[in-house]
Amino acid sequence: QVQLVESGGGLVQAGESLRLSCNASRSIFNIVTMGWSRQAPGKQRELVAILGSSTNYADFVKGRFAISGNNAKNTVYLQMNSLKPEDTAVYYCHIRGSESRYGVGVREYWGQGTQVTVYS
Repeated sequence: QVQLVESGGGLVQAGESLRLSCNASRSIFNIVTMGWSRQAPGKQRELVAILGSSTNYADFVKGRFAISGNNAKNTVYLQMNSLKPEDTAVYYCHIRGSESRYGVGVREYWGQGTQVTVYS
């Protein structure tokens, strides 16, 4: 079973930057998308950025966050600049792909999350 592990979260002041990383414990093949979502206390999980045939960002992070990834290394990053208190949340990485080289059993894999806290 593939596991995704996030790192890079922490406590920062508004205006500062963080870079989140996500690594897979085993190879994921036929990757369709790589992305980041977040969930703030008392709120639903929301998509932050996704990398696939195109790159898309939620409006609330456009111009401040940048997603990048390496399919061969099964890693995905989220560079977060100009952080705001409202960015405080648990951030989850997710990769859609297959453990099979032949594309059997494509599914979405999720990490356990990393806490990002931004204070003013």
